[in-house]
Amino acid sequence: MNEVLLPAMPALAGLYRQAALGAVLRRAGRRRPATALPEIRHRASGGPVDRERLTAFQHLVGQAARDAVPSAHVHTLAFPVAMSVMARPDFPLPMLGMVHLSNTVVQTRALRVGEEFESVAYAENLTPHRSGTSVDLVTEVSVDGQRIWTGRSVYLARGVRTPGGREADPAPSPEGSTGGGPEVDGDRRDSALPGSGDAFIPPVPTAQWHLASDTGRAYAAVSGDWNPIHLSAPSARLLGMKRAIAHGVYLAARMVEMAEPAAPEALSWGVDFLSPALLPGTLAVAVRPGEPLDGSVRRTEVTGWAPGAKRPSFTGWVTGQAVGPASP
Repeated sequence: MNEVLLPAMPALAGLYRQAALGAVLRRAGRRRPATALPEIRHRASGGPVDRERLTAFQHLVGQAARDAVPSAHVHTLAFPVAMSVMARPDFPLPMLGMVHLSNTVVQTRALRVGEEFESVAYAENLTPHRSGTSVDLVTEVSVDGQRIWTGRSVYLARGVRTPGGREADPAPSPEGSTGGGPEVDGDRRDSALPGSGDAFIPPVPTAQWHLASDTGRAYAAVSGDWNPIHLSAPSARLLGMKRAIAHGVYLAARMVEMAEPAAPEALSWGVDFLSPALLPGTLAVAVRPGEPLDGSVRRTEVTGWAPGAKRPSFTGWVTGQAVGPASP
């Protein structure tokens, strides 16, 4: 796989403009859609971690201020490199309007304020999905040449079919649906989907999250992710959503904080987003002990759902150990 060394950490605003231009060119027929993922990795240096931005992120997700960077915030710091891969002219899916399906993260130690870091990102697993086409974005973060954090994010381009692709299941699925399971490396996209016959029975709630109408804008301000589907109802409708929805990583950050408030150095977690968390809205959240991973690793399971919903908004798991690679 070839590698592109970026001169600096990309600015998300510029990447969104680049993606918007690409969408216009696609609609105008001036850019033919690619049929395969680019065989390339993007690399960029970042840091040191900004304390003011870190503190704002921690306060937003309900975490105490500390020098150790939350695992979910590492995702936001490295996200521009992954975005630069998706914004390439030869990337086969439109970046704007993509729906976040799932995340898996393995962290061997925490990134800290003042540390410089390096991020590498690449795409793989372009896969037909009943609602369009999904793709995996893998991001690795290293300090002094040692990888300390690996994340795998799965995104869905709704209604987009790649040439030659075939749906594994023609039944329709709701916006943002995907499978659920605690496997670090497993393919979660076709298990326990709506329509499988599994009825959702809400567990006993541990807490309630009240998501204000400006939650998406507040998270965008601390993360830099200004995807229009999260900002307001009008901007979300431009991309086919009925209302604005919460950022997946915002929900994941709050999930991890509830499950592991002590913020251990080593950490692994996974989350599947099964239905959109609409803004404004309320989620009931249940935190409970889960079955041990590999028979020995303690794990906490977290479920979030809108009261009265027929399926969860998300299901996830967290463990205070690095339990395996999130990428091959």
